[in-house]
Amino acid sequence: MESRLVDSALGTLMNFMFPIKMLLRVYSLSILMVDIIWVVVNAVYAIFQAFYEFFKPPPLKSVRLETALVIGSGRGVGREIAIQLAELGAIVLCVDKNKTNNDTTVEMIKHNGGSAAGFTCDITKKENVKRLAAEVKKDLGSTSMLFNCCGIPSPRSLMTQPPQDVHDTLDLTLTSYFWLIDYFMPDMKAKNHGHVVALTSVAGLSYLKDQMPLSVAQFAVQGLAESLMEDLRINKIDGVHVTLTHIYPFIVEEDSDLRLKISSYFGTITPAKAAKSILDSVRRNYPEASVPKHLLYLGHLLRVLPRKATVLIRDLLDTGVDFA
Repeated sequence: MESRLVDSALGTLMNFMFPIKMLLRVYSLSILMVDIIWVVVNAVYAIFQAFYEFFKPPPLKSVRLETALVIGSGRGVGREIAIQLAELGAIVLCVDKNKTNNDTTVEMIKHNGGSAAGFTCDITKKENVKRLAAEVKKDLGSTSMLFNCCGIPSPRSLMTQPPQDVHDTLDLTLTSYFWLIDYFMPDMKAKNHGHVVALTSVAGLSYLKDQMPLSVAQFAVQGLAESLMEDLRINKIDGVHVTLTHIYPFIVEEDSDLRLKISSYFGTITPAKAAKSILDSVRRNYPEASVPKHLLYLGHLLRVLPRKATVLIRDLLDTGVDFA
């Protein structure tokens, strides 16, 4: 008798719970559908917005009176970035391990009426970057823009010099970013204002022959930049921007006797034009850019195509070299 009562009570309870479970499942499914619709709608909006901005880019922001730290300002694209930032009204802090070249850049900026200061530093050592940050903060206050141009090899060095030591390559191209971020980004985050610009060579999109350490390091810089963007987004710091810029070193002219096959496909541009393209992307707060600009889309395409197709495209664009 008692067992029948218990079975009856359990049956009644289960009948009561069944519609509640169904309601919970319906509620969970409804929430999931709403989330999916929200993601799809915003994704479609983002695609249309990107398509619109392709034809009508965002306005250029001012860099007047920004304190810009340019690492690798002693030559090439780094020097041109420093010069053009000064022309736009920024206070430029030129950093290079080659004091003579760096002093020349500072002199050029001051001769043109710009504001600049020079610092000699080997950024591969953490203690050096710490000392640099303390010196900059003591003399000029916090830094609001950071350009790291040290990871861009020249065409001549890629073709005529033996590969660097693995540790040296990683220290210069990748590890130095962590020291720079550790000592210069906290002020940007605290003020919710700043811009970090990571310059990499096209080795971060493809592979360069006999330059495996460099290619690996450049790929890693992409991951670092994307992780940095996510860190800022998750912590809701929307005033600090990150721009990852890929530079094809064989596109940028230099004074040498190299004759490059890739030039016949795309032509070449001067370091000044490359710097202008980079600064345009930075001033529009683009998260990713390339020099030349159309190679960015090629890089995205290589990520989604089958392996065999990417190999064919890379062989088509293979960089040949001859000496005059």
